[in-house]
Amino acid sequence: MKLLRLVPDNTNFRFLRWRHIAMGISILSIIASLVLVGVRGLNLGVDFVGGQMIQVTFDKVAEAPVAELREDIEALNLGESTIQRFGQPNQVSVRMRLAGDNTDEVNAVTQRVTSMITKEYAAQGARIDGVDSVSGKVSEELLTTGVYSLVFAMIAIAVYIWFRFEWQFGVAALFALFHDVAITFGFFALTQLEFNLNIIAALLTIIGYSLNDTIVVFDRVRENLRKYRKMDMISLLDLSTNETLARTVMTSLTMLIALLALLLIGPGVIFGFTAAMTLGLFVGCYSSIYMANPILVWLGVGPHSFVPQQTEADKAEAKLKEGL
Repeated sequence: MKLLRLVPDNTNFRFLRWRHIAMGISILSIIASLVLVGVRGLNLGVDFVGGQMIQVTFDKVAEAPVAELREDIEALNLGESTIQRFGQPNQVSVRMRLAGDNTDEVNAVTQRVTSMITKEYAAQGARIDGVDSVSGKVSEELLTTGVYSLVFAMIAIAVYIWFRFEWQFGVAALFALFHDVAITFGFFALTQLEFNLNIIAALLTIIGYSLNDTIVVFDRVRENLRKYRKMDMISLLDLSTNETLARTVMTSLTMLIALLALLLIGPGVIFGFTAAMTLGLFVGCYSSIYMANPILVWLGVGPHSFVPQQTEADKAEAKLKEGL
């Protein structure tokens, strides 16, 4: 049986030929993302701003009556509220910021809103799918913890790669991860999709996936630095990337199939998570090739300057060869 090959053997794509253009585009994208976050801000979910979110589905109509629902909720005089469609056209989320952390008061507000919706929109088949309530103190702690998680994860990964390879590799990986996270933040600032704890989980997953792809390339780079002592660094990086290209394409395509299924037919509650993961899939592959690799060149890594450390596995392999 012939094996399926999505990438031909012995490909010779000159990826690093476009490194200057790619780096320029990436730096502009990072700046644009940070500006978007500063100007438009993120559409923070209840997890981070406190309050409650009520998810409603109108089973008997094709589209949810958002305008009428907004007027009816404002008539209750319960404070600032945001009504948005999510998932299907007949699904909406009602997000309300509540003052104070009194559980009884929050439950009373929830009861008023849900009772009004089920009563006034019974003809449209209004159904309450879920209610999430978070106090202001808890939401502040969740936001702080989420930011710390992202920062510490990136730093710990850079330190690991520093010891696993060399400090230049750690710097390159850290910049690539920062690029991936910044682009994802910019995407959510641009689209105004809800940014909640699910998105923090998606960002941590993106960091892990991007790191895995980067380490695969770095490991092949280290092997080739030992084998080809006279090859120039640009050619060596292109060679290493081409040698791992089949694995990258197969892994990415497998993930993309699952993510597209979730995007198209998955529940609306995980749409933001799936969108972030899909974006991270492409951005992670791109940064591994066009962010991490060029930085190695600019930091002076090369066959003549890089002195690889012999691991215990290498020593055992050398002894085995001597015995043979």
